[in-house]
Amino acid sequence: MPTVTFLGYPFSTLLLYFCFYSFAGWCMETVYCSILERRFVPRGFLHGPVCPIYGVGVLLMILFFEPLAGNIFVFYVVSTLTMSAWEYFVGWFLEVTTHVKYWDYSMYRFNLKGRICLWVCLVWGALSYVCIFWIHPPVERIVRSIPMLAQNILAAGLGAVLLVDAAFTIRDLAIMTRVLNTLQRAGGEFTSRLQDAREAVATALPETIAEGGAKLREKYGDLVALAERSSRRFRNTYAQFHAPKLDIHFHQAILEKAKQVAEERKAKKTARS
Repeated sequence: MPTVTFLGYPFSTLLLYFCFYSFAGWCMETVYCSILERRFVPRGFLHGPVCPIYGVGVLLMILFFEPLAGNIFVFYVVSTLTMSAWEYFVGWFLEVTTHVKYWDYSMYRFNLKGRICLWVCLVWGALSYVCIFWIHPPVERIVRSIPMLAQNILAAGLGAVLLVDAAFTIRDLAIMTRVLNTLQRAGGEFTSRLQDAREAVATALPETIAEGGAKLREKYGDLVALAERSSRRFRNTYAQFHAPKLDIHFHQAILEKAKQVAEERKAKKTARS
Protein backbone atom coordinates (compact mmCIF):
# COMPACT_ATOMS: atom_id res chain seq x y z
CA MET A 1 0.00 0.00 0.00
CA PRO A 2 1.57 3.32 -1.04
CA THR A 3 2.26 5.87 1.70
CA VAL A 4 0.35 9.14 1.43
CA THR A 5 2.74 12.06 1.74
CA PHE A 6 2.49 15.84 2.01
CA LEU A 7 5.51 17.99 1.14
CA GLY A 8 7.71 14.93 1.53
CA TYR A 9 6.32 13.87 4.94
CA PRO A 10 4.09 10.80 5.43
CA PHE A 11 0.61 11.96 6.40
CA SER A 12 0.53 9.65 9.43
CA THR A 13 3.81 11.13 10.66
CA LEU A 14 2.42 14.66 10.39
CA LEU A 15 -0.70 13.60 12.29
CA LEU A 16 1.46 12.16 15.08
CA TYR A 17 3.41 15.43 15.23
CA PHE A 18 0.11 17.32 15.38
CA CYS A 19 -1.20 15.22 18.27
CA PHE A 20 2.04 15.42 20.24
CA TYR A 21 2.47 19.17 19.96
CA SER A 22 -1.23 19.80 20.58
CA PHE A 23 -0.87 17.88 23.83
CA ALA A 24 2.40 19.65 24.69
CA GLY A 25 0.74 23.03 24.07
CA TRP A 26 -2.17 22.03 26.30
CA CYS A 27 0.26 21.11 29.08
CA MET A 28 2.13 24.41 28.73
CA GLU A 29 -1.02 26.54 28.74
CA THR A 30 -2.63 24.58 31.57
CA VAL A 31 0.43 24.93 33.81
CA TYR A 32 0.80 28.64 33.00
CA CYS A 33 -2.88 29.51 33.58
CA SER A 34 -3.14 27.31 36.67
CA ILE A 35 -0.18 29.11 38.24
CA LEU A 36 -1.68 32.53 37.43
CA GLU A 37 -5.13 31.69 38.81
CA ARG A 38 -3.88 29.45 41.65
CA ARG A 39 -6.25 26.68 40.67
CA PHE A 40 -6.32 23.92 38.08
CA VAL A 41 -7.38 25.45 34.74
CA PRO A 42 -7.62 22.79 32.00
CA ARG A 43 -7.16 24.71 28.76
CA GLY A 44 -8.26 23.60 25.33
CA PHE A 45 -11.20 24.06 23.04
CA LEU A 46 -11.90 20.32 22.82
CA HIS A 47 -12.84 18.01 25.68
CA GLY A 48 -9.53 16.18 25.52
CA PRO A 49 -6.12 17.49 26.64
CA VAL A 50 -5.17 19.08 23.33
CA CYS A 51 -4.78 22.63 21.97
CA PRO A 52 -4.93 22.28 18.17
CA ILE A 53 -3.58 25.80 17.67
CA TYR A 54 -0.17 24.55 18.83
CA GLY A 55 -0.34 21.41 16.74
CA VAL A 56 -1.07 23.35 13.57
CA GLY A 57 1.50 26.00 14.51
CA VAL A 58 4.30 23.47 14.87
CA LEU A 59 3.33 21.78 11.61
CA LEU A 60 3.70 25.16 9.90
CA MET A 61 7.16 25.46 11.43
CA ILE A 62 8.18 21.97 10.35
CA LEU A 63 6.87 22.28 6.81
CA PHE A 64 7.83 25.86 5.99
CA PHE A 65 10.25 27.27 8.59
CA GLU A 66 12.93 24.58 8.70
CA PRO A 67 14.43 25.67 5.35
CA LEU A 68 15.06 29.08 6.99
CA ALA A 69 16.97 27.60 9.92
CA GLY A 70 20.29 28.59 8.36
CA ASN A 71 19.50 32.29 8.91
CA ILE A 72 18.43 32.85 12.51
CA PHE A 73 17.25 36.43 11.97
CA VAL A 74 15.06 35.60 8.96
CA PHE A 75 13.77 32.51 10.75
CA TYR A 76 12.77 34.56 13.81
CA VAL A 77 11.05 37.32 11.84
CA VAL A 78 9.12 34.95 9.57
CA SER A 79 8.07 32.67 12.43
CA THR A 80 6.98 35.62 14.59
CA LEU A 81 4.83 37.13 11.82
CA THR A 82 3.35 33.82 10.70
CA MET A 83 2.52 32.50 14.16
CA SER A 84 1.05 35.85 15.22
CA ALA A 85 -1.16 35.91 12.13
CA TRP A 86 -2.24 32.33 12.88
CA GLU A 87 -3.13 33.20 16.49
CA TYR A 88 -5.13 36.25 15.36
CA PHE A 89 -7.04 34.20 12.78
CA VAL A 90 -7.88 31.45 15.27
CA GLY A 91 -9.01 33.99 17.88
CA TRP A 92 -11.22 35.76 15.34
CA PHE A 93 -12.66 32.50 13.98
CA LEU A 94 -13.56 31.15 17.42
CA GLU A 95 -15.16 34.43 18.48
CA VAL A 96 -17.30 34.56 15.32
CA THR A 97 -18.37 30.92 15.39
CA THR A 98 -18.77 30.29 19.14
CA HIS A 99 -19.30 33.82 20.53
CA VAL A 100 -16.66 33.01 23.15
CA LYS A 101 -13.44 35.00 23.67
CA TYR A 102 -10.91 32.32 24.56
CA TRP A 103 -8.05 34.72 25.33
CA ASP A 104 -7.82 38.47 25.72
CA TYR A 105 -4.66 40.61 25.60
CA SER A 106 -6.53 43.90 25.94
CA MET A 107 -4.80 44.66 29.23
CA TYR A 108 -1.40 44.73 27.50
CA ARG A 109 0.01 47.56 25.42
CA PHE A 110 0.33 47.21 21.64
CA ASN A 111 -2.50 44.69 21.29
CA LEU A 112 -4.73 44.20 18.26
CA LYS A 113 -8.38 43.77 19.32
CA GLY A 114 -7.17 41.69 22.28
CA ARG A 115 -6.34 38.74 20.03
CA ILE A 116 -2.59 39.34 19.77
CA CYS A 117 -0.14 41.68 21.45
CA LEU A 118 3.51 42.61 20.96
CA TRP A 119 5.14 40.62 23.75
CA VAL A 120 3.22 37.44 22.91
CA CYS A 121 4.18 37.83 19.24
CA LEU A 122 7.84 38.06 20.25
CA VAL A 123 7.44 34.99 22.45
CA TRP A 124 6.02 33.08 19.47
CA GLY A 125 9.25 33.72 17.60
CA ALA A 126 11.33 32.49 20.53
CA LEU A 127 9.16 29.40 20.99
CA SER A 128 9.50 28.62 17.29
CA TYR A 129 13.29 28.66 17.64
CA VAL A 130 13.21 26.44 20.74
CA CYS A 131 10.80 24.04 19.08
CA ILE A 132 12.62 23.63 15.77
CA PHE A 133 16.20 23.58 17.10
CA TRP A 134 15.83 21.85 20.47
CA ILE A 135 12.53 20.01 20.87
CA HIS A 136 11.67 18.68 17.43
CA PRO A 137 14.95 16.87 16.56
CA PRO A 138 14.59 14.24 19.35
CA VAL A 139 10.82 14.00 18.71
CA GLU A 140 11.51 13.39 15.04
CA ARG A 141 14.02 10.65 15.83
CA ILE A 142 11.54 8.88 18.11
CA VAL A 143 8.70 9.05 15.58
CA ARG A 144 10.90 7.88 12.70
CA SER A 145 11.99 4.90 14.80
CA ILE A 146 8.39 3.66 14.86
CA PRO A 147 7.58 1.28 11.95
CA MET A 148 5.36 2.86 9.33
CA LEU A 149 2.58 0.32 9.87
CA ALA A 150 2.51 1.15 13.58
CA GLN A 151 2.52 4.87 12.73
CA ASN A 152 -0.48 4.38 10.45
CA ILE A 153 -2.43 2.47 13.09
CA LEU A 154 -1.56 4.92 15.86
CA ALA A 155 -2.36 7.94 13.69
CA ALA A 156 -5.69 6.43 12.61
CA GLY A 157 -6.67 5.76 16.23
CA LEU A 158 -5.72 9.23 17.46
CA GLY A 159 -7.39 10.84 14.46
CA ALA A 160 -10.64 8.97 15.18
CA VAL A 161 -10.56 10.11 18.82
CA LEU A 162 -10.01 13.73 17.75
CA LEU A 163 -12.93 13.56 15.30
CA VAL A 164 -15.28 12.17 17.96
CA ASP A 165 -14.10 14.81 20.42
CA ALA A 166 -14.66 17.55 17.84
CA ALA A 167 -18.17 16.24 17.08
CA PHE A 168 -19.16 16.29 20.77
CA THR A 169 -17.66 19.77 21.20
CA ILE A 170 -19.59 21.14 18.23
CA ARG A 171 -22.78 19.57 19.58
CA ASP A 172 -22.24 21.14 23.02
CA LEU A 173 -21.56 24.53 21.46
CA ALA A 174 -24.72 24.29 19.36
CA ILE A 175 -26.77 23.47 22.46
CA MET A 176 -25.19 26.26 24.45
CA THR A 177 -25.73 28.79 21.66
CA ARG A 178 -29.40 27.82 21.37
CA VAL A 179 -29.90 28.13 25.13
CA LEU A 180 -28.18 31.51 25.31
CA ASN A 181 -30.24 32.86 22.40
CA THR A 182 -33.42 31.77 24.18
CA LEU A 183 -32.10 33.29 27.37
CA GLN A 184 -31.47 36.60 25.66
CA ARG A 185 -34.99 36.70 24.23
CA ALA A 186 -36.47 35.84 27.63
CA GLY A 187 -34.37 38.57 29.22
CA GLY A 188 -35.79 41.15 26.83
CA GLU A 189 -39.33 39.99 27.52
CA PHE A 190 -38.69 40.05 31.26
CA THR A 191 -37.29 43.60 31.14
CA SER A 192 -40.26 44.78 29.09
CA ARG A 193 -42.75 43.29 31.53
CA LEU A 194 -40.93 44.80 34.51
CA GLN A 195 -41.07 48.22 32.87
CA ASP A 196 -44.82 47.82 32.41
CA ALA A 197 -45.14 46.81 36.05
CA ARG A 198 -43.15 49.81 37.26
CA GLU A 199 -45.40 52.18 35.32
CA ALA A 200 -48.54 50.47 36.58
CA VAL A 201 -47.61 50.47 40.28
CA ALA A 202 -48.44 54.18 40.57
CA THR A 203 -51.98 53.61 39.24
CA ALA A 204 -54.30 50.66 39.04
CA LEU A 205 -52.38 47.39 39.02
CA PRO A 206 -54.12 44.28 37.70
CA GLU A 207 -53.26 41.01 39.39
CA THR A 208 -52.07 39.65 36.06
CA ILE A 209 -49.02 41.95 36.08
CA ALA A 210 -47.76 40.57 39.36
CA GLU A 211 -48.55 36.99 38.40
CA GLY A 212 -47.07 37.41 34.92
CA GLY A 213 -43.91 39.00 36.31
CA ALA A 214 -43.43 36.14 38.76
CA LYS A 215 -43.87 33.56 36.00
CA LEU A 216 -41.41 35.34 33.74
CA ARG A 217 -38.90 35.60 36.57
CA GLU A 218 -39.21 31.88 37.24
CA LYS A 219 -38.83 31.09 33.53
CA TYR A 220 -35.79 33.32 33.25
CA GLY A 221 -34.22 31.74 36.33
CA ASP A 222 -34.66 28.27 34.83
CA LEU A 223 -33.02 29.41 31.58
CA VAL A 224 -30.10 30.94 33.48
CA ALA A 225 -29.58 27.66 35.34
CA LEU A 226 -29.64 25.71 32.06
CA ALA A 227 -27.16 28.11 30.47
CA GLU A 228 -24.89 27.82 33.50
CA ARG A 229 -24.86 24.03 33.23
CA SER A 230 -24.28 24.10 29.47
CA SER A 231 -21.43 26.59 29.69
CA ARG A 232 -19.73 25.42 32.89
CA ARG A 233 -16.81 23.72 31.12
CA PHE A 234 -16.11 26.79 29.00
CA ARG A 235 -16.37 29.19 31.96
CA ASN A 236 -14.05 27.06 34.09
CA THR A 237 -11.55 26.91 31.28
CA TYR A 238 -11.76 30.46 29.97
CA ALA A 239 -12.21 33.21 32.51
CA GLN A 240 -13.25 35.67 29.75
CA PHE A 241 -16.44 33.76 29.03
CA HIS A 242 -19.63 34.75 30.81
CA ALA A 243 -23.17 33.67 30.07
CA PRO A 244 -25.40 36.70 29.59
CA LYS A 245 -27.38 37.47 32.71
CA LEU A 246 -29.97 39.99 33.79
CA ASP A 247 -29.89 41.53 37.24
CA ILE A 248 -33.43 40.80 38.37
CA HIS A 249 -32.80 41.89 41.95
CA PHE A 250 -32.93 45.54 40.91
CA HIS A 251 -36.61 45.16 40.06
CA GLN A 252 -37.46 42.84 42.94
CA ALA A 253 -39.18 45.62 44.89
CA ILE A 254 -41.43 46.37 41.95
CA LEU A 255 -42.70 42.82 41.76
CA GLU A 256 -43.16 42.65 45.53
CA LYS A 257 -45.14 45.87 45.44
CA ALA A 258 -47.20 44.54 42.57
CA LYS A 259 -48.00 41.43 44.56
CA GLN A 260 -48.93 43.48 47.63
CA VAL A 261 -51.28 45.77 45.69
CA ALA A 262 -52.89 42.81 43.96
CA GLU A 263 -53.55 41.14 47.31
CA GLU A 264 -55.04 44.35 48.72
CA ARG A 265 -57.38 44.63 45.74
CA LYS A 266 -58.50 41.04 46.25
CA ALA A 267 -59.14 41.67 49.95
CA LYS A 268 -61.26 44.77 49.17
CA LYS A 269 -63.32 42.84 46.66
CA THR A 270 -63.87 40.05 49.21
CA ALA A 271 -64.93 42.57 51.90
CA ARG A 272 -67.45 44.23 49.57
CA SER A 273 -69.03 40.94 48.67
